[in-house]
Amino acid sequence: MMNVAIYLPSETKTQDWIRMMGELMPDWNFHPLTAVPDPEAIRYAVVWRPTTGCLRPFPNLKAIVSIGAGIDHVLADEDLPDLPIIRTVGTDLTQRMKEYVALHVLRHHRNMPALQASQARSEWAPVVVPPATRRRVGVMGLGNLGAEAAKCLSAIGFDVVGWARSPKTIDGVTTFSGAAGFGDFLDGTEILVNLLPLTDETRGILNNDTFNRLKRGASIINAARGPHLVDDDLLGALASGQIAAATLDVFHVEPLPSDHPFWQHPQITVTPHVASLIDAPTGSRIISRNLRAFEKDGTVADLADARRGY
Repeated sequence: MMNVAIYLPSETKTQDWIRMMGELMPDWNFHPLTAVPDPEAIRYAVVWRPTTGCLRPFPNLKAIVSIGAGIDHVLADEDLPDLPIIRTVGTDLTQRMKEYVALHVLRHHRNMPALQASQARSEWAPVVVPPATRRRVGVMGLGNLGAEAAKCLSAIGFDVVGWARSPKTIDGVTTFSGAAGFGDFLDGTEILVNLLPLTDETRGILNNDTFNRLKRGASIINAARGPHLVDDDLLGALASGQIAAATLDVFHVEPLPSDHPFWQHPQITVTPHVASLIDAPTGSRIISRNLRAFEKDGTVADLADARRGY
C-alpha cells in the first residue's frame, strides 16, 4: 500500500481530509503528518501551510501536494526538500472564484457600499453609475482562475483588460504583459482585481505606485495573497481619495488580528479567505486523481514550477 502524510494547521480538518481521502482511495494509507508510524514509508505529503522542516523526516517522498492552487505556502518552508509540487485546481474552485470576483466587481461598480450607508440612515439617495460597458476592470494574473474571471466579467459587459507575466490571448479581453505593459494596463482602470501568484516579483505589487496609475476613485479587490498588498499604502490611498474602496479576502496574517484597522474601516470589505475556498470533499476528489496519475506516470497536468513560484 502507498502511504501518504496529510497536514493542515487544524487537527480536526486534518482528520476530515484523512477520512475522505481514505474513502476515495481505500487501497492507500493516510496518516496525520505529525503522527506517522513509519516516516520511511511515506511517499506523498498533502499539505496546507506546512511548518518549516516538517517534511524533512520523510526521506522517500516522491512529491508534495499543495491543498490549493498556490504553492507559496509550501515554498515558505526554508528547509523544503527538492521535490515535485502538485497544485490542486479544478472546476469547482474556478467557479467559486468567478462568483466571488463577479460579486465584488458588481458591488463596486454599482456602488453598493453607498446604498447600504443610505439605508442605514433611512435616506432615499439613488446612485447613478455608468453601464458596465463604460467601466474598465483590470485583472492581474491570467492563469486558470484569472483567465476565467476575466472572461466572466467580459460576458457581463465590462471593458476588461488583463495583465500577466507573459503574453496571453483571451477572447473579449485586452491583454498586456511584462513590465513594459504594466503601466498601460493600469491607465484608466477603475476596478482592479488581483489574482496573481505570490512571487518575489509580485510581492507588494499593490502599492502607491500602482494605486496612483489607476483612475482616481478606483476600487481594489485582492483575492490572491495578503503579501501582494502594502497595507499602509492602501490606507493612505483611501484617505486621499485615490482609492475609493477595497474588498480584501487575504491578509499578511490570517486570521486577520481583531485590532487590525481593516476590520472597522468604512471603505474596506473584509472576507475571511473564502473567494475560492477548497473544501475537503472537492479537494479530496481532485487530489486522489492527481495522486493516482502521478504514481502511474510520474507527472500530472497541474505540476507547479517551484522556480517560478507557481
